[in-house]
Amino acid sequence: MKIRVAAALFLALSLSAGAQTTKEEFLAKYDLQVSKVGIDGVGVEYILDKWQEAFPDDPQQYIGRFSYNLQKSQSTKVVKLSKKTYLGNQPVVAMKDSLGNPVNFFEETVYDDVLFGEATSAIDKAISLCPDRLDFRFYKASALLAYEKESPDMTLAFLIGLVDYNAGGKTWTYPDVDKVDQEFFSNSIQQYCAAFYAIASDSSLEAFRSLAERMNKYYPKDSRFIVDLGTYNYAVKGDSKTAMKYYNSALKLKADDYPAMKNGLLASRKIQDRKMEKKYLQMMVKYAPTDVEKGSAKAMLDALSAKK
Repeated sequence: MKIRVAAALFLALSLSAGAQTTKEEFLAKYDLQVSKVGIDGVGVEYILDKWQEAFPDDPQQYIGRFSYNLQKSQSTKVVKLSKKTYLGNQPVVAMKDSLGNPVNFFEETVYDDVLFGEATSAIDKAISLCPDRLDFRFYKASALLAYEKESPDMTLAFLIGLVDYNAGGKTWTYPDVDKVDQEFFSNSIQQYCAAFYAIASDSSLEAFRSLAERMNKYYPKDSRFIVDLGTYNYAVKGDSKTAMKYYNSALKLKADDYPAMKNGLLASRKIQDRKMEKKYLQMMVKYAPTDVEKGSAKAMLDALSAKK
């Protein structure tokens, strides 16, 4: 603790003495301090205060403020549940009670509402200063999703707005990415679809459907979101026939869409459609990404063909 206090004192003196500190120097001091004490450690807020005072329109200091308040807002607790997963995560401890029923313990991150609000205000300011920075938008979306957990209403609304905005022909930038094209954007949105699905609450599954539908509206030839809609019908609605229609539509657009084949296989088995089951297995023998998966599909196809 004495070392950290001494470091903070030295930092205060270094920022208050001498010539005007530049934006780049503030960023360097911030990065150095964070590397020593963590995102919300001693001295970090002091740098951010001085940085904002000197350069109130520098978006990087708002990103630092966002990270600081977001980290400060977080604490953890352990919750006991009977379910196998919670918020898409495995239990930290899995046990059984005296009757053999599962008793699972999960670590959950909880948030201080005031500090989280300050974090979102900071990221909103950064976005307003740099509206072309796609990474800033994803920082906010990820923070909202972590905060809302099983009821991601604000996250969905934000992402739907982002998809609509992007559909207008928006040009983005993203650090260390040379070309932020439609493929990059769609792949990123697909990760949020996957996150909604993994949480597996009623609200998050509806968010999964809504986001996939919005992407499919603008980009009907992107098979990923067609597969998502098939998965919603299969896993959530229990409608294998409708699910297979989506999977088949995806395969017409992209013949090597392996997730569409795998999911289509599950749906065809569910309704005992031998003809389609064979068709999906034949596709998997041809297009599976590894020899092991091709061999497994071939073995299943041979076994199915041997049945009368």
